[in-house]
Amino acid sequence: MKKCITASSAGLLLVLSAMLSGGAARADGQDWAGAAGRLGTWLDFGAYEWTEVKPNQLRDAWAPRAGLQAVELKRDFYVMGGRTPIPGAPGASMLWNDVWRSDDRGTTWTPLPDAPWAARAYFQAVTKGAQMYVLGGQNFKARPDCPPGVPSCSEFFNDVWSSRDGIQWERETANAGWAGRAGLSAVVHRGAIFVLGGSVNDDSSITGGPPARIYFNDVWMSYDGRQWKRVTEKAPWKARAGAAVVAEGGWIYLLGGEEGFVCIPGGPCPPYFNDVWRSRDGARWELVTAAAGWSPRPGHRCEAIVGSIVCFGGFGLPPAGNPRDVWASRNGKDWKQVSDAPWNATSGEQIKYDFAALSTWDWDRGPVPAIYTFGGDRETFDFTDPMNPFRVDNDVWRFSPRGAGGR
Repeated sequence: MKKCITASSAGLLLVLSAMLSGGAARADGQDWAGAAGRLGTWLDFGAYEWTEVKPNQLRDAWAPRAGLQAVELKRDFYVMGGRTPIPGAPGASMLWNDVWRSDDRGTTWTPLPDAPWAARAYFQAVTKGAQMYVLGGQNFKARPDCPPGVPSCSEFFNDVWSSRDGIQWERETANAGWAGRAGLSAVVHRGAIFVLGGSVNDDSSITGGPPARIYFNDVWMSYDGRQWKRVTEKAPWKARAGAAVVAEGGWIYLLGGEEGFVCIPGGPCPPYFNDVWRSRDGARWELVTAAAGWSPRPGHRCEAIVGSIVCFGGFGLPPAGNPRDVWASRNGKDWKQVSDAPWNATSGEQIKYDFAALSTWDWDRGPVPAIYTFGGDRETFDFTDPMNPFRVDNDVWRFSPRGAGGR
């Protein structure tokens, strides 16, 4: 019988091949043959542990925030953008266009010059080759800065910026072709940047009035961040914002999201999604599952790691609240809950949404696979709650095999 090697398996084999090339021990002292033998441990996500790399702190670090982005470039971490609620001003936020760099896996951070792109939140950032790219997002404008009768008039961006070092930035385009939007998803797949979904206009359940929020299910791609091509105007998945997207095994996976954030007072609650779709080219999509094992949610993150997809975090409507779980799948269809305590949480109030995350290899610790998270939101959006503006974080956490070593 022929043995079928899937794209995910092939990816694992490539990783292990790279580790083993040059012998069991290389000049840098890493035991690659031993690392290959630990593959079974790496795939046991139930044996992973959460480690707080940097606690919440107000000095010598970027401000607590949500809707931020983080990327890894040349083994350095970069955190940028986002929003911080302003105490005493319900619904108001400080917007950021700052950039911070860490060369020690998130333990300490160095501020870089503010970026030339407009301060924003709920945007996307990806790395492709030797560059990082910033795409879309929004600012926040509300009364009294809006026309009469319009409680919210935020700007939604469709510009694209790139940088090789987080210091020097180049505007690739002021108008990418796709409509300005926030809550969009972006991923690098087969050498191209893909932008999917998102929305324009603020949520009326929070702002209290028009304009109505509009959701997208279009897909766009670009090889350079400057020239964009619409791959499909309307994908078969329902228009949404806040979806997670990963590239894994030759596929783009879209997972979950929302069509409305919180319940309208005295009215209906919005639909949240837990469906999973995949595509090889962004144009032709197939439904993997209409209902994954995890609960419907937006603001979560899914990361591709060791040939698998791992999902966690997100916003949950009352009475259930924010979901306290971690799920893993090798194919996007069959899911297994591997933990009920992301960030070592003991209650839903400790679960984050709209945080940043990235998956990587920690070469100095083995190597071992790891997912890092940065900051995030725990707001209730109950503006009668005096602590609501303070439920944002600037901590850094790592999810990696137990006992792998390192802080």
